[in-house]
Amino acid sequence: MQNTPSSAETHPSTSQESAADAVSEPLGAGATLLSSVFAVLVGIVVGVITTFTHSLLAPWGLVAGLAIVAALIGGFRLVFGSRVVGAAAALGIVGAAAALALPGAGGAVLTLDGISGWVWALGPVVIALI
Repeated sequence: MQNTPSSAETHPSTSQESAADAVSEPLGAGATLLSSVFAVLVGIVVGVITTFTHSLLAPWGLVAGLAIVAALIGGFRLVFGSRVVGAAAALGIVGAAAALALPGAGGAVLTLDGISGWVWALGPVVIALI
């Protein structure tokens, strides 16, 4: 019985090259828009959760929150290959943190006026700009 190699065995780099080409192609306008909407929604959720936890677990909640923000923005930029999608995630995070920093109807504020509050207010903005 003769053992003949398949085309995948003779040309193993073909599938790797096509995967690399697919990653390097930019997103179309529709895909960028849909990805940006998804990124804003995920950014809002992450912004709300980290705004609540940054002061509860001080100082490690602040450090973890900023690390999560950096990972989320960087991850969206790497996965989708677009700065627009990363900026959309940053917009969601900063928007949620800013909205929760405003005084509510009863005058309660979730972001405290102290060093951790200022770091949380400015940290995601600085991370987004990098």
